[in-house]
Amino acid sequence: MNLPHGGNIYRVAECLRKKEREIIDFSASINPLGIPEGAVAAITRNIVSLTNYPDPDTKGLRRKIAEHEGLNPASIVCGNGSTELIYLIVRALQPERALIPAPTFSEYERACRVTQGITTVHFPLRKEDGFLLNPGEFIRAIGKERSKSGGRLMAFLCNPNNPTGALISRKEMLEIAGAARDMGVTFVVDEAFTDFCPGHSISDEVARNPYLVVLKSLTKIYALSGLRMGYAILPHELQKKALTAKEPWTVNTLAQAAASAALDDTAYIEETSRLMASQKGLLESGLGRLGISFLPSRPNYYLLSHPRAQEIQISLYRQGIMLRDCSNFAGLDKTYFRIAVKSEADNTRLLEELRGCLE
Repeated sequence: MNLPHGGNIYRVAECLRKKEREIIDFSASINPLGIPEGAVAAITRNIVSLTNYPDPDTKGLRRKIAEHEGLNPASIVCGNGSTELIYLIVRALQPERALIPAPTFSEYERACRVTQGITTVHFPLRKEDGFLLNPGEFIRAIGKERSKSGGRLMAFLCNPNNPTGALISRKEMLEIAGAARDMGVTFVVDEAFTDFCPGHSISDEVARNPYLVVLKSLTKIYALSGLRMGYAILPHELQKKALTAKEPWTVNTLAQAAASAALDDTAYIEETSRLMASQKGLLESGLGRLGISFLPSRPNYYLLSHPRAQEIQISLYRQGIMLRDCSNFAGLDKTYFRIAVKSEADNTRLLEELRGCLE
């Protein structure tokens, strides 16, 4: 059985002849609190504006993001989710080679593959090290690949990493960013899940590093998956190149309004932190009792391993519960799958179904 990947509840509902609301999606790591109330209200208020084109410059949203990040609005480029911006940056900057850890988010490699002339090189993360990245080794790999690229190298790093959940400290990230700067290498840091790990972003470093690009997502932390909302923080020269290559009107009116409102909701973030702490504890205890291995994880998902992983996924799929099959990640095999941290009711149901599979 070929299992759908990455939040495609529509296909699963169709295959199982269920309603979409009956599907429990553990394959997409989205805040279980749902959309912030302020964002819902902003969507309602702005429906009347849909007869007009959205602001192509996203000026209001960029001002709000800049206030939130403590940055210059001119350094920000908004996109239809951070995935759009991955493809945009590769297309705009046209590296000759790209260094990409493995396993990690597959869209970095795909963005390079669909842009002709880019050679991708994997930096393997070792199972025996818990798939943790060694900063010194990664810096040495950057230097090695730079010498082969005529200076046109782009290095990617997802922090915390997807799907492993491993988090690199801010100090180590700054060491890597500084080394990339000194070598003249574009360093793209994907912080899609860093909002779940406060204090680890290096977005403030962009103003001091002309080779650093930081990607952010509002899809995960604010549960805005269906609207798509992300942004990139870039040095001036790279920002100009990105805007030259960018399609217009990719961020719709409702996405701009909802994102602006969500960024004001500090109480929502505080509640998210409390929910994550309690539900991660629930899942870790339950998985431990079931004998299912999982990697330590700081964000809102876990990489699990079990010899019967494929059987488990198929069994839960038939119950309308989606898990993320990780066998298609470079460096992983069919024994790995990923789960999101969801509500207490959903997490409890997951543990019960897993117990039934393993009895």
